[in-house]
Amino acid sequence: MAALSQPLPSTQEPTELSSHDRILRAARELFAREGYESTTTAAIARAAGTSESQLIKHFSGKEGLLDAIFEAAWTRIGEGIRVALQRPATALAQLRVLSEVLFAGLESDADLRTLMLLEGRRMRRRGQIVVLSRGYLQLVQVLDNLLEALRQSGELRPGVDPQAARSVLIGAFEGLLRDRLLAERVGYPAAYGPRETRAAFAAVLDGLISPADRPPA
Repeated sequence: MAALSQPLPSTQEPTELSSHDRILRAARELFAREGYESTTTAAIARAAGTSESQLIKHFSGKEGLLDAIFEAAWTRIGEGIRVALQRPATALAQLRVLSEVLFAGLESDADLRTLMLLEGRRMRRRGQIVVLSRGYLQLVQVLDNLLEALRQSGELRPGVDPQAARSVLIGAFEGLLRDRLLAERVGYPAAYGPRETRAAFAAVLDGLISPADRPPA
């Protein structure tokens, strides 16, 4: 359990990155620092030491870059999720460990935290749709399966729909981290840290559990 609370390991970079990886890294840093809308493909190519034509060749444009950034992140986080789901014996224990994997994964990566929390739900593709990455949708499915297992075992609070419970948990997770990020950036009133974040999330999760199955106070 202790090992899962540590930041997710990052893969070691090769001595020389390919143009594909240089573009991806430059976009990640610029999107997090300047914002998606304010960052141009020209600026990304310049930071990556390559041309816009190479950027278009590899990623088609900014949307393709953002999609690739999120997919790479979810692939890395997904490995931690798979490990987490192999350990605890119950759905509730898996939910608790899974939440810690996600908290640790985002808290250890400032750029990824900024992108996921501030850019991940904005309208893309001429404002018509919100793009949801495959990795994120896989996480949603994992949560739905665990919450459905809790419902079937009678551990989920009666009357609570599993998908509604998933929306509550994701909303609480993102809201707690987003407000901390806003506190760092613009002085938003959210003067709490990792310990308080986890305590608040645990309280939300416990509120979804049937009183008979809650841990003692």
